[in-house]
Amino acid sequence: MTNQVVVMDGAAITRALTRVSYEILERNKGTENLAIIGIKTRGIYLAKRIKDRIDSIEGTDVPIGSVDIALYRDDLSFKNETTKEPSVNGSEIPFSLEGKRVVLVDDVLYTGRTVRAAMDALMDIGRPDQISLAVLADRGHRELPIRADFVGKNVPTSKGERIEVHLEEVDGAEDAVFILKP
Repeated sequence: MTNQVVVMDGAAITRALTRVSYEILERNKGTENLAIIGIKTRGIYLAKRIKDRIDSIEGTDVPIGSVDIALYRDDLSFKNETTKEPSVNGSEIPFSLEGKRVVLVDDVLYTGRTVRAAMDALMDIGRPDQISLAVLADRGHRELPIRADFVGKNVPTSKGERIEVHLEEVDGAEDAVFILKP
């Protein structure tokens, strides 16, 4: 039996993403050469929300893309155990990364392996001037020396607990972040 605790509701997510958007603008001194790239799946929707806030604040149109890390994971999970073929949906980055200050966006930062894979994928596509990381929730327990530059909420967890993010766009449910306790 799993016990579920809400750590962020829709309003808290909205406030966190608004704050993160302002922090991105402040640290990058505006939007010049800025690009937002979401890590599939939920990172894409969070990236879109951040892009929309930044565009609204600055009156700009910041480039946005998505990166699929399936082939870059060192702990790749296979969709078909007989063929051993990974599930790949493809990256969509319709602009050059050269000279860009890229903000990678993901829902939860845990071991750091997803972020490492995303950086590897980006470097195969092009060479941005800078990569920073924005996450909705940072739960700790890093296995790699990776940290988020922009954090919606730090959510300390035990290794036995899980963080689950629900977003309207992909889950058809109200926005929320949960800790699932065993």
